Amino acid sequence: MDLLSKIQAAASYIQSRFLKQPTIGVILGSGLGGFTDEMHIECEINYSDIPNFPVSTVEGHSGKMLLGTMAGKCIVVLSGRFHYYEGYSPEEVVFPIRVMQRMGIHQLLISNAAGGTNTSFKVGDLMVIKDHISFAIVNPLIGKNINELGIRFPDMSEPYSKKLIATAHHIAKQHAFELKEGVYFGVTGPTFETRAEYKLINQLGADAVGMSTVQEVIVAVHAGMQVFAISVITDIGVREEENIISHKDVLDAANASAPKLTSLLKSMIESLESAS
Repeated sequence: MDLLSKIQAAASYIQSRFLKQPTIGVILGSGLGGFTDEMHIECEINYSDIPNFPVSTVEGHSGKMLLGTMAGKCIVVLSGRFHYYEGYSPEEVVFPIRVMQRMGIHQLLISNAAGGTNTSFKVGDLMVIKDHISFAIVNPLIGKNINELGIRFPDMSEPYSKKLIATAHHIAKQHAFELKEGVYFGVTGPTFETRAEYKLINQLGADAVGMSTVQEVIVAVHAGMQVFAISVITDIGVREEENIISHKDVLDAANASAPKLTSLLKSMIESLESAS
């Protein structure tokens, strides 16, 4: 089965289970599943039931697609994502983005847990991603381009929507909490970075580093979607005395910041119509 057929089979199955038309997609990162508590879930589908879909293997990723409404908008939520380090190919990592594209998703909100390389950051900060550095990941567009999915050489001068970034800052100001803003450096994982790597990543111009998001964003831009992404800073690895990091620490920090992030994303979803 070719890629277009696989995408269509997955999208058709989902649309047979949920007859409404969502236009907003959300991808939840490690430990951020509490977002769905604020959602009116009308349909819940295990990834294992969707034709050709990968399955989440990482703790903190539930492995379900949720469809329903939030703030009066019809949305689709991926509660759990896929990573290159799990053994999936780049094509498999971004397959859900392609399926959402076929389903008619125009706007994509992405969250992740990330390590801070900016020494002014602290654990629990929320960092709006204004740009990324992708040199350390495998570009998911390598290979034959399928014109039905996007152009051969997509422009990446604004992968993250400036309008949505401005909206996020406006909402944060209304809710009286601080948002950081910075550059995200994508890596393959699954190891956390060494002290030298954290320092180098910072010197290269990045404020945070993580093992997800970049491949998804590249394909979302290729698909013509409007993208917003935000990181929960779960550790500050660039500080030598605090460089021992565990996945549990990451999940704990993400869970602690989840209520604030949920409030932000919910308000953004409510305002998306005017921000598009």
